Amino acid sequence: MSFVARLILVSLTLLAGAAETLAASRDGAIMRTIGPTSQPVGHYEFCRRLPAECDPRGERRGRVQLTAAKWQQLIAINDNVNTAVDPGTDKEIFGVEEYWSFPEGRGDCEDYVLLKRRELIRLGWPAGALLITVVRQSNGDGHAVLTVLTDRGDLVLDNLVGTIEVWNQTSYQYVKRQSDRDPGRWVSIEDDRDLLVGSVR
Repeated sequence: MSFVARLILVSLTLLAGAAETLAASRDGAIMRTIGPTSQPVGHYEFCRRLPAECDPRGERRGRVQLTAAKWQQLIAINDNVNTAVDPGTDKEIFGVEEYWSFPEGRGDCEDYVLLKRRELIRLGWPAGALLITVVRQSNGDGHAVLTVLTDRGDLVLDNLVGTIEVWNQTSYQYVKRQSDRDPGRWVSIEDDRDLLVGSVR
C-alpha cells in the first residue's frame, strides 16, 4: 500500500472515530462533568500510601477506540476480577470503616475498581480513560464503579452487575469521578436523568 493510500486510510479511520464520539455525546452516552469536587477520604489515603497511582505526570489521556479486541479485554477483566475477588467490607477485612487497596482475595467495591483499573493499564489502556466513579444506588447506598471513556460512550464496569453498560443505561445516580487530567483530583458529574424511584439493581 502506498504512503498516500495509508494516509487516506488513517484519515478515514480517525474521521469515523470522531463521528462515533460525536454521536455518543449527542445521545447522552458521554457524561458531563461540572467542575472540581472533594476527593473521597479513602482515595486520598490510598494516594498517600501509593503516590505513583495518583501522579498526574504519568497520566495518559484520551478516549479509547472501542475495537472488538478492546471490547473483549473489558469483558475478560471485568469477569476475571468479579470472579477472583470475594466481597467483604473494609470493617471485616481491615477493621476500619474505609480503606482503599488492591484486593487480595477479598475486597469491597472500590477495591474491585482499583484492580480492574490496574489490569487494564497493564494491557496498555490509558490511565486517563479509566476513572474511579462514585455513584448512589436506588436504595441510597454509596457505591463505586469503574468508568471507561470510549468513542462509543462512557462504559461502566461493576462488581454488582456482570454486564458492561453505558453509564446512562444504568439505574445509578452518578455523583463524582476522578479527573481524566489528574488522577488525584475529582470532578462532579451532571446527572439529570429521570430515574425510576425504587428501581431494583
